[in-house]
Amino acid sequence: MRLLLVEDDDHVAAALSAILVRHGFQVVHARSGEEAIQALLPAQREPFGVVLLDLGLPDQDGYEVCGKIRKRGNTPVIMVTARADVRSRIHGLNLGADDYVVKPYDTGELLARIHAVSRRKSTGETPPPPGDDSALRLGGVRIELPTRRVSVGGSEVQLTRKEFDLLALLAQRPGVVFRREQIISEVWRTSWEGTGRTLEVHVASLRSKLRMPALIETVRGVGYRLVAPAASVQGP
Repeated sequence: MRLLLVEDDDHVAAALSAILVRHGFQVVHARSGEEAIQALLPAQREPFGVVLLDLGLPDQDGYEVCGKIRKRGNTPVIMVTARADVRSRIHGLNLGADDYVVKPYDTGELLARIHAVSRRKSTGETPPPPGDDSALRLGGVRIELPTRRVSVGGSEVQLTRKEFDLLALLAQRPGVVFRREQIISEVWRTSWEGTGRTLEVHVASLRSKLRMPALIETVRGVGYRLVAPAASVQGP
């Protein structure tokens, strides 16, 4: 797999590139946002499978670069940064990042996330349960499973891949508590413990984007459930 590493620190880039090469990746290093965008321009060469994007770039903020990458295509983007606060994570996911890793990180964790996002791209999105190809309506929220579109009050809401998968999972059984381990297994397809924090960030992002913070309820010590409005119905 070709991987684009966007990192302005040459020492960090060299150390990480050596690890990635040992694990079979072809690494292209971009030191700035502009170099990253140029590297992603259409060309005859094999496209990149994943972009590892640092946020502290010399010429432009990594968030801006992520937005430009997402406008150009669906290449998976993993933000790798020292910004650990939840607000930064949510902002990154809202811009279209597929994952968010905080420095310092375990290299095994990073490799697992790279493989996870590339696997989701190659195998396609999480399919809806067999026999359920209709839209789900939850009060003013409409979830179209076949087209992976979500609207609130008739206005479409842009969700990332995992945000949609998470919402669709909870919406299949409104009122039912999904354990954290179950959600991680079904949405992220892993039992890896480090995904727990990512789950919390995705839930917070969904609440923000849908502007319905009470729609997804946290069941402390257990997991999450979708609190369906009384008028919710399911149908095409």
